[in-house]
Amino acid sequence: MPTIRPLDPATDTDLVRAFYTAAPDYWLLAEGACDPQVKAVEFFTDGPPGIDPATGNRLGLFLNGRLSGLLELSYGFPQPQDAYIGLMVLGPWAQGSGHGRALLARAETLARARGAPQLYLGVLDANPRGRAFWEREGFTPTGIRRFDEADGQWIERLVKPL
Repeated sequence: MPTIRPLDPATDTDLVRAFYTAAPDYWLLAEGACDPQVKAVEFFTDGPPGIDPATGNRLGLFLNGRLSGLLELSYGFPQPQDAYIGLMVLGPWAQGSGHGRALLARAETLARARGAPQLYLGVLDANPRGRAFWEREGFTPTGIRRFDEADGQWIERLVKPL
């Protein structure tokens, strides 16, 4: 049974760095490179445009004491009442066992508690496996797509009513 708990930059940045060292897969797909230290800091400091990262949730999923998944949940994007998953990633050792569903369920619970009527996220066209997960979990396309020039990736926004 996984443990899911909030992560704190003051005490957990090294855990997140170690996670990215062991599981750089998403960043290699998204950006072609992964600097674990930079990504660990960004996990706690990045967020949607105009949103203070400190107002969201940073969660870790632990299996047998090992950090095995990360989730960043923000509030107020794209509309003031909405919630947005900026990142959800599991280590390869944690995939395919229902742990992603458990982490998503915690995010949905937190978003509902904040009164969010909808949960949004962006999915890379280059990540069909991730897209299939989100669609199985009830997310649908919004029709909003953008090309990220820096990474050369198409990203599509998906939504799920809460």
